[in-house]
Amino acid sequence: MSTLAIVQARMSSTRFPGKVLADLQGEPMIIRQIERIRRATTLDQIVVATTTDPTDDELVVILDRAEIPYVRGDLDDVLGRFIQVLDHYKPDVVVRLTADCPLTSPSVIDQVVIAFHESHADYLSNTMTPTFPDGLDVEVVTAEVLRKVNAVTQDKPEREHVTLGVYRREDQFEIRNFAQERDLSKLRWTVDTPEDFTFVSDVYNELFPINPEFEMRDVLQYLERHPERSRTDQDAMRNAALQGLNTGAMNV
Repeated sequence: MSTLAIVQARMSSTRFPGKVLADLQGEPMIIRQIERIRRATTLDQIVVATTTDPTDDELVVILDRAEIPYVRGDLDDVLGRFIQVLDHYKPDVVVRLTADCPLTSPSVIDQVVIAFHESHADYLSNTMTPTFPDGLDVEVVTAEVLRKVNAVTQDKPEREHVTLGVYRREDQFEIRNFAQERDLSKLRWTVDTPEDFTFVSDVYNELFPINPEFEMRDVLQYLERHPERSRTDQDAMRNAALQGLNTGAMNV
């Protein structure tokens, strides 16, 4: 059963335009993130889903230079872009990731993907009732289910948020949540704003030169040393666009 990670990326962020190419230790942020994703052992391939908008031409140049495969599709129809990837690569399972998470954890990706396969669910993520820091989100769904949702929805939020149309239909699909014992969900490790990027840059500047393969535990130890640098959901709401849309998915 083939498992494909799709990283959705665009340059036209409203709060921090061009953030995916912001410099992290000498490389664009998206390249640093993909370096981390590649260390996950449960993934067969990684593809970036970007857009045909001219603002993403520069991103495509960087991806070509790094020999990272990509597809280009509609700016607003992110689900449509994912279907383009499915049509070309024909995976059985999709791992959805977003390109604003340069602290993403390969070990967390592996944990969630393994839990998905063991659960026999249609969709499993660590985001329904989050316990991991914001920025370590992992969603896993079968390609068949994404195709089913694509065929029946023209709802704008469902086209934009890709998996929203899956977990809104919990009467049709088996939905599961992956949780850890320690609740770290208040921590903010994603990049939506320049302030978020400053935090991530500080983490990289301290940890990357010592160990480029630093993990979640290393960032937590960093925050123990520098608690004043921590960012939390008090700085910005987690997944603000999806507030009120979570379901009561069972934990695994």
